[in-house]
Amino acid sequence: MRSHLLNDTTAELYRSSVTEGIERVAAKLATTARPFTGVTPDALSPTIDAVDLDKPLHDTIAVLDELEDVYLRDAVYFHHPRYLAHLNCPVVIPAVLGEAILSAVNSSLDTWDQSAGGTLIERKLIDWTAARIGLGPAADGVFTSGGSQSNLQALLLARQEAKPGPEGWDGPASLAKLRIFASEVSHFSVKKSASLLGLGEEAVVTIPVDREKRMQTVALAAELERCRRDGLVPMAVVATSGTTDFGSIDPLPEIAELCAQYDTWMHVDAAYGCGLLVSTKNRDRLNGIERADSVTVDYHKSFFQPVSSSAVLVRDGATLGHATYHAEYLNPRRTIAERIPNQVDKSLQTTRRFDALKLWMTLRVMGADGIGNLFDEVCDLAHEGWRLLAADPRFDVVVEPSLSTLVYRYIPAAVTDPAEIDRANLYARKALFASGDAVVAGTKVGDRQYLKFTLLNPETTLDDIRAVLDLIAGHAEQYLGDTLDRAS
Repeated sequence: MRSHLLNDTTAELYRSSVTEGIERVAAKLATTARPFTGVTPDALSPTIDAVDLDKPLHDTIAVLDELEDVYLRDAVYFHHPRYLAHLNCPVVIPAVLGEAILSAVNSSLDTWDQSAGGTLIERKLIDWTAARIGLGPAADGVFTSGGSQSNLQALLLARQEAKPGPEGWDGPASLAKLRIFASEVSHFSVKKSASLLGLGEEAVVTIPVDREKRMQTVALAAELERCRRDGLVPMAVVATSGTTDFGSIDPLPEIAELCAQYDTWMHVDAAYGCGLLVSTKNRDRLNGIERADSVTVDYHKSFFQPVSSSAVLVRDGATLGHATYHAEYLNPRRTIAERIPNQVDKSLQTTRRFDALKLWMTLRVMGADGIGNLFDEVCDLAHEGWRLLAADPRFDVVVEPSLSTLVYRYIPAAVTDPAEIDRANLYARKALFASGDAVVAGTKVGDRQYLKFTLLNPETTLDDIRAVLDLIAGHAEQYLGDTLDRAS
């Protein structure tokens, strides 16, 4: 089967095969009328189960025909303007071109002798991002698989950099003294990271949020003081710039002051809010991020990049050494003296895709302002949507958006039981998904069920939002009407 290996003798087959695949996807993008078909797991599973992987089709066209049935027909299409659910963005064409190139060349960004120019491109983009943040001349970082890995690596560094209490360190028992502070609406990966780092979820001290869903710094100050008073060690404060549920941005300057006062690592999870780094009019919402010790950015959220494209940045590049291990077959110590740049020295991963190429292609074609203008558009749309929801008596909207997220719930005029309203909102979301007409997310605010728009598509309009709200209200009203009919 050497004819399928990509090399000098199969270049024409590569060209024709990829072209055929691109044609299929392009046709699908051009004709997709809904973000989803509404297919259920029970309906699709038999199609997948019927495929015998031990009996290949031996023909690319036949496989692409089959792919229509097992994937393309029922995929959830994020490019559709009525996909409004999670932090999934439509992607820009230069980045997709970069994806095609990096997959074919297949560089591995762990050592110089596997990537060469790729190493330098990634380092250039890290320097560019660090400069946008304002971390200073000693800053460094590395691309990662996503925000969860970036947060894990940042907290690993914070653990290793943690300052002992007045009695010093006492071996393994010291881990039990470490505390991480994060708001009650921070990303779940903070607790997951604490567990993976041997600290346990109980090491995460949850800080309440204000009405705007931002960390309350008065409460943070009290918890930091309690930590010190109890002989514990404040390892890190995780400030969020763009919470998953609300898009809220914690008060970074005040948090930075407290971290300095208590000699605590400041990590900013800007996986979502990093789009403000290239905003042409809202950059000031990230003021204070330049004082962080580490920052998470997800280009595959607000830079319109394909998954995956993320990075962790640090103020002091030397701290990345806590993730460094040497192997003679990969990155022997002598390469340091020889000034050979091996990215594996900074990374939790060894084999790693050249995901940086996608952002490189995007910046070289569109420029930073081009990306920032797109992100500003969705933030502006969220404000228009908030005003629409606030004026609509059918809905309760939680907070005015800082980024591009709206959390709301349908409130029927004739029903007052909160549990019944919860069930109506859950039903409306499921019914909407099953119809395929639109996709929205859900969450809880307190103990109550709410719905969520995450607006990351500049092609989405206020009319789309109006139409989806009408659909949600219709489904909820149908559920409540059916419930009353059954009860009568």
